[in-house]
Amino acid sequence: MIKRLGVVFALGFLSLGLQCIGQTSEQKPKEIYTYKKGDPNGIGKWYMGREIAHVMGFQGIGWLERPEREAEENTATLLQNMGISEEDTIADIGAGSGYHVFKMATLARKGHIYAVDIQDEMLEAIQQKKKKIGLQNVTTVKGSAENINLPENSIDKILMVDVYHEFDYPAEIIASMKKALRPEGRIFLIEYRGEDDAVPIKRVHKMTEEQAVREMGSAGFKLQRNIGNLPWQHCLIFVKE
Repeated sequence: MIKRLGVVFALGFLSLGLQCIGQTSEQKPKEIYTYKKGDPNGIGKWYMGREIAHVMGFQGIGWLERPEREAEENTATLLQNMGISEEDTIADIGAGSGYHVFKMATLARKGHIYAVDIQDEMLEAIQQKKKKIGLQNVTTVKGSAENINLPENSIDKILMVDVYHEFDYPAEIIASMKKALRPEGRIFLIEYRGEDDAVPIKRVHKMTEEQAVREMGSAGFKLQRNIGNLPWQHCLIFVKE
């Protein structure tokens, strides 16, 4: 009888131990974001030592389409840096009003441009412009805070112009980009130079090359090149490791 009770207790402890092991294996991964007060223009959420900036709302469309933008950012040179072929499939993430979308669409005449944004008003602005211009190789896509919502292995080039620093979930967004990008695909990360105090942009809306390499590296990307020919911005080209 005593031996039988001992077996029961032993089985009970073994079961409890297995339950504890199961609970440990199912614990959520360590939170990669931290929260603390910072820049007034930030959201108080930090990733790898960088505070995430507030998203610019659709009310800023006028600023995106400002006449002096070409002179300030030299968009023509940026497009040359991308080496767009007529058959490229390109995703503009955080496309906004479509400032770059339609420039790329005329270059990739036999390809396709996906204009991805999370704001319906931005996507509507692109649709209206598409209708006015008459280009058929542009598709708007409603993204989410964590996913660009594009098919796996479908994109040759991804463009992000001054938007990455505003993503609420940068790690998740980059993971979704990696999934959508073809093996030889490239990400063109355009950000105002955080190393340069002369660039007249709020600090939380800038990014250093070092920070960009750190964050993209954690997602399995390596810096192929930083083309330093834009007036105020980095032109960082990342490829899969």
